[in-house]
Amino acid sequence: MAQLSDDCFAFGGPMMSVDEAVGIIASRVTAVRETETVALDTADGRVLAADLAAPLPLPPFTNSAVDGYAVRSSDLPQSGERVMPVRGRVQAGSWAAAPLGPGAAMRIFTGAPMPAGADTVFMQEDVRIDAAGDVVLPSGLKVGANVRPAGEDIPQGAVALAAGRRLRPQDIALAAAFGLTELEVIRPIRVALFSTGNELASPGSPRAAAQLFDSNRFMLLAMLRRLGCEVADLGILRDERAALVRAVKQVAASHDLILTTGGVSTGEEDHVKAAVESAGSLVLWRMAIKPGRPVAMGVVDGTPLVGLPGNPVASFVTFVHVVRPTVFALAGTAPDPAVAMPVRAGFTYKKKAGRREYVRVNLRMAGDGTPEVVKFPREGAGLLSSLVETDGLVELGEPITLVEPGQTVGFLGYASLI
Repeated sequence: MAQLSDDCFAFGGPMMSVDEAVGIIASRVTAVRETETVALDTADGRVLAADLAAPLPLPPFTNSAVDGYAVRSSDLPQSGERVMPVRGRVQAGSWAAAPLGPGAAMRIFTGAPMPAGADTVFMQEDVRIDAAGDVVLPSGLKVGANVRPAGEDIPQGAVALAAGRRLRPQDIALAAAFGLTELEVIRPIRVALFSTGNELASPGSPRAAAQLFDSNRFMLLAMLRRLGCEVADLGILRDERAALVRAVKQVAASHDLILTTGGVSTGEEDHVKAAVESAGSLVLWRMAIKPGRPVAMGVVDGTPLVGLPGNPVASFVTFVHVVRPTVFALAGTAPDPAVAMPVRAGFTYKKKAGRREYVRVNLRMAGDGTPEVVKFPREGAGLLSSLVETDGLVELGEPITLVEPGQTVGFLGYASLI
């Protein structure tokens, strides 16, 4: 398990900015070291455990980049045209039957190995064949044109993929190009997931008149699995401090991260903060973010714990900005930066300075062809429809106090966040 000291998130102020929290997570969380070997076709999204050095050059042999005619550079016409006999033919997947002698050309196809003696290729579109079947070559072609040397892409022995890289489909393709069938990756991050609250009933179980079905746990479960986590869904914990303490201590030794939702505010029945203080060390309680100010971060027996708000929009936003970077830090990598796309605001919005806010919006193309975002008509952090019926979030930084129509704002599509 990843281990943290009790003061690893220590912060002296009453409220931490988003950047401060993320910076501390990235610098202080100790990455998981255990690895496993997986089949190449299952490695997408996993974190590479060690540098992958190229076992062979790419391409492994010098080949033609086009369909055309291979020649010796010493035979290139310097002015006017030159007629050459065509001696042989080489296709992709086979070698030329004989070297190319002086004063002749060889028909060649894309990807075919260059015949011995040849070092330049004319594209078939740039030549013509005369009545005798000889090829007529124009002047002006550079030496080495249309040839891909062995190792041009990646030389043998070079680091092709660095340790800590979260593998993407194109990375899988590169490993396959080396002939690999397996990769060594960091084992999945193990997360213990709880919901808290007497007001919750799990889908599929009876719901009392004063209860709601638990939606947050299933949203977080899906988001964690998208990050490649191995999640233990531990259900709903009732609003009892002692039970919370027992539960988090019981799972700390066998998991890399404990995640809860609900019960982190200041009400008399919000017990997560006190439970974390009893079970371990509370190191952060409030963040300067909306929605989602109450976020509990702590350490229980060396294992990080994050308590997210119970309102689903706040839970979603704080997962993106706290849990996601924590998971990546535990895996020894960093999340791809979510770069906000500049768009035009089609709404008015006021906010307090010193707090980062995320506004739910829809992206549309305005009549003048400019990308524009419009705000969801309602603002409640408990509105699941506001996540379902929008395209993403507008990020408003701490100094901003007012957004007016026509102003440029930063849009974060949900696809870039989850």
